[in-house]
Amino acid sequence: MTGAIRIASAQYPIDRFDTLAAYKAKLADWVAEAARQGAELLVFPEYGAMEWSGPVREATLAQSLALVSAAMPEMDAALSQLAAQHNVHILAPSGPSARAGGRFVNAARLIAPNGRIGVQEKLIMTPFERDWGISAGGPLRVFETALGVIGVAICYDSEFPLLVRAQVEAGARLILIPSCTEFISGYHRIRTAALARALENTCTTVVSPTVGEARWSPSVDVNAGAAGIFVPADHAHSDTGVLAEGTVNAAQWVYASVQPDALERLVTGGEMRNRADWSRQPGAQAARAHVDVVALS
Repeated sequence: MTGAIRIASAQYPIDRFDTLAAYKAKLADWVAEAARQGAELLVFPEYGAMEWSGPVREATLAQSLALVSAAMPEMDAALSQLAAQHNVHILAPSGPSARAGGRFVNAARLIAPNGRIGVQEKLIMTPFERDWGISAGGPLRVFETALGVIGVAICYDSEFPLLVRAQVEAGARLILIPSCTEFISGYHRIRTAALARALENTCTTVVSPTVGEARWSPSVDVNAGAAGIFVPADHAHSDTGVLAEGTVNAAQWVYASVQPDALERLVTGGEMRNRADWSRQPGAQAARAHVDVVALS
């Protein structure tokens, strides 16, 4: 991919809906707004799908997980239509996906304008996900798209350098980080991880969080964060490493244009050459995660 890529990252508020049609209408409004601003890649957050809890007004956590999982094919069909209509790539709001034996995994889906869908399941569970009964998924993947090779590191996964490093070594230059954090401290952990992964891999990272309160929800009742689009700090690209960042807890899109070719030149010509020098650190080759490459273009 040559030239700039316009990215929109959602600071996504949790609302309550009586019907799945109303939830899909909200997604349609958000996608249309980002498309009007010229975005080619739209990133929604982790567990954003949990704002749909079905017709049960006071759903338990177990009911919510099952209802969202059952509705996910219809959600993805709606988002596929929006991706085709607006000619955009969409990282759908992640949510629980049912597996055998009553298990659920946390699945993010990358939807291309041609209708192809790539799934990245979360690999490392947080304490609250273990309490929920969410299981670790897999495998680790990257997705070949018309925008270049894209990796997805769901929230906590982004805090583990070797996972993202493996995606970058498999060709990913855009790492999408959908997140859902209750406290400002959690937001800062994800922000720190995103900046670090961008620095050490000479790539672009994109954070999209849930924001606001939804006290009716057994899963996403309190949410704190801000969207951000990050690159290595380098005088030729960005002095701070922050291309764009939102206002904490505001409901909004955050936009930035990234230039993959210009960023790639930093690998051998930047102030520091972290991606190229990674292999020089002791132990760099000791652990190498396997990555599946999935074509969406």
